[in-house]
Amino acid sequence: MSADAPAPAVSASRKSSFYAAMRILPKAQREAMYEIYAFCRAVDDIADEEGPKPAREAALRAWRADVEGFYDGAPAKIMPAGLVAAAKGFGLERDDFLAVIDGMAMDLQGPIRAPDEATLDLYCDRVASAVGRLSVKVFGTPRGEGRLLAYHLGRALQLTNILRDLDEDAAIGRLYLPREALLAAGVPAGLLDGPPQAALDHPAAAGACLAVLGRARVHFAESRLVMKRCPRATVRPARIMADVYAPMLAQMERRGFAPPRARVASSKRRALLSILIRSF
Repeated sequence: MSADAPAPAVSASRKSSFYAAMRILPKAQREAMYEIYAFCRAVDDIADEEGPKPAREAALRAWRADVEGFYDGAPAKIMPAGLVAAAKGFGLERDDFLAVIDGMAMDLQGPIRAPDEATLDLYCDRVASAVGRLSVKVFGTPRGEGRLLAYHLGRALQLTNILRDLDEDAAIGRLYLPREALLAAGVPAGLLDGPPQAALDHPAAAGACLAVLGRARVHFAESRLVMKRCPRATVRPARIMADVYAPMLAQMERRGFAPPRARVASSKRRALLSILIRSF
């Protein structure tokens, strides 16, 4: 498969900043990352699609059973051949695939509404940092630093996504802002278990958003410290993702969090510029 081949794993990621960042990788690493992305999209779609909940729960269980079976030596039935090759070739770990599935199960069991801090952190670990742990294995990042990078950058990216998607998530009954931050900011407790939009539209909710924004910035800063200690080639895609996502926090801070909130999006131009910079 060439860099431009419209294989399923590539097509799944083509519209994202992720696709641009991964294009700089050598072929084997690039294809492995596209397979990881396609896996994440597949299980995410199960959690988010409309349809009977029991059927979607069964679909996630099937993925879990297939991953478990593959690592126990059975032939994969759902995992595509490309993902199987990536798992074998880069030593991807069973627990990280299962963590991603568990994160999607949290959304399916939900909707998640004003979770406590521990639940939010677990969610971020499963849906973002676990993906990071798979990714750093492909990048060849030294193991200890790689896991620390996945911890910080995964959380930074996920918290940024949460702040970016506040209203879209509220429309489907989700509110990922932590309960403690909402209460500390002054949002009445009675609003936290009701329609998410009501809590988001309370004037005090902006304070909770800024608290989460500050936390994301800390994670970005910590991830950059880790990347400085690593061989440059092993963190280049991670740097590009940070370069694309971190400025979104500044955009959201300038815009503010009072409704109506204009959506802030990642910039393809910024992604391409970062690729050029990181390529030298």
